[in-house]
Amino acid sequence: MRKTRTTERRTTECRTAERRATGAVAAAVAVLALAAGCSGSGGKGAEDKAGSPGGRPVDTPRLTIGMVSHSGEGDTFWDIVQNGAQQAADKDNVKFLYANAKEGGRQAELVQSYLDQKVDGLIVTLAKPEALAAVVRKAVAQGTPVITVNSGGRFSAAYGALAHIGQDETVAGRAVGEELNRRHLKKALCVIHEQGNVSLEDRCAGVRATFTGRVEDVSVDGTNAPASQSSVQARLQSDADVDSVVTLGAPMAAIAGKARDEAGSKARIGTFDLNPSVVGLLKKKAVDFAVDQQPYLQGYEAVDLLWLYKVNGNVLGGGKPVLTGPAIVTAKDVPKLEEYTGRGTR
Repeated sequence: MRKTRTTERRTTECRTAERRATGAVAAAVAVLALAAGCSGSGGKGAEDKAGSPGGRPVDTPRLTIGMVSHSGEGDTFWDIVQNGAQQAADKDNVKFLYANAKEGGRQAELVQSYLDQKVDGLIVTLAKPEALAAVVRKAVAQGTPVITVNSGGRFSAAYGALAHIGQDETVAGRAVGEELNRRHLKKALCVIHEQGNVSLEDRCAGVRATFTGRVEDVSVDGTNAPASQSSVQARLQSDADVDSVVTLGAPMAAIAGKARDEAGSKARIGTFDLNPSVVGLLKKKAVDFAVDQQPYLQGYEAVDLLWLYKVNGNVLGGGKPVLTGPAIVTAKDVPKLEEYTGRGTR
């Protein structure tokens, strides 16, 4: 098919814009050119220049960004966060580094190791904020931009981070309390799977703030599934008034379900966070609802915002958290969730 004069003129203008785009602004020019209609004549090559998935990364200087989380081993939530971060890194011409440790002191050591490597930006979680305070402030003081994700949002600005990405844990907990009220439940166990994690404590406090029934906190070791199941099972067996269990992480939902079955209880189960197992439990109605905080977005946006800050001085949030949740999902949402969790993005 012959090109029209309009198409030829647009092609010439796009090529001229591309030749003029140099240094850190090249990607922005390419994206703007696409928005103006250049993709219509550029085909696959133009998409690649925009950093589309599977194509070439943006034409900006190579950056290195390190993330340190409080994840324990086997926590599938953090696999999803990493998937999002790596997708953004591939698009943004970023080398993405990841490390994790449950102990706050070890997390601080890992952050320091990234500073020693002279990374261009840092992503950290503040589940145990006091342990990270000094090293995060040190990073900021020496000019390394920091974004906090997932945990400890109320400490983020005070430590000098550019932004916090995640859900407000108290707000999320309050939403769960209201959900329990809608289901006319009377007494809930709130299962804390990591002691000292301020975000988990905030979640239970939020549930307690809106739930008109009673809430009892139960602390377990989330990395020890048999012991966790035994603890929840014992509570259910000893107190027939408990009609609901709230777990604070996706892996704990299945554990709580086994505890309920072994105890002969009819308690309803709600959980924070999603993974394929939770979607399966929602489908079978073994779990009533889940709170989705979109971990994929937490990883993706953290990397992308650091890239934007480095190449264009952008900051999001205006000093307030960039919220990725909460959203309550139930069995009716399963068809789409099966698709998304199957590819590791929800």
